[in-house]
Amino acid sequence: MSLTNEERQAVVKHRLEKSHKAFSQVKNIVPMGYWEIVANRLYYASFYAVSALLINKGLVAQTHHGVMHLFGLHFIKTGLVENRYGALYGRLFSLRQTGDYSDTFDLTEEDVTPLIAPTGEFIDVINKLIAGE
Repeated sequence: MSLTNEERQAVVKHRLEKSHKAFSQVKNIVPMGYWEIVANRLYYASFYAVSALLINKGLVAQTHHGVMHLFGLHFIKTGLVENRYGALYGRLFSLRQTGDYSDTFDLTEEDVTPLIAPTGEFIDVINKLIAGE
């Protein structure tokens, strides 16, 4: 993806807005008990934030696995982001896969609710990195 700096910043802003929107949807879905949807929204809130961070740094991935790989390589392994957030991102991806595609396993409140607050923290960490803090 060859973008001008202005275009890149517009994409980053858009992805961060999508991240915040997905995360805010969680609070409306939790009372309904739709845990697969909550897991999906938590994952996508993180995915949009991570992809914004990568784009901000000029890194491009074509797949969800590519985003995970580049994030791990450039931000977890370098110590810019704590390992626990890399593990959280991987867990969210796994739960989203299970919730969206498994015919033999349903997610529960116990699987998903402990990840809500850490996901919010993770998104905050990424926002600060993008802002240069």
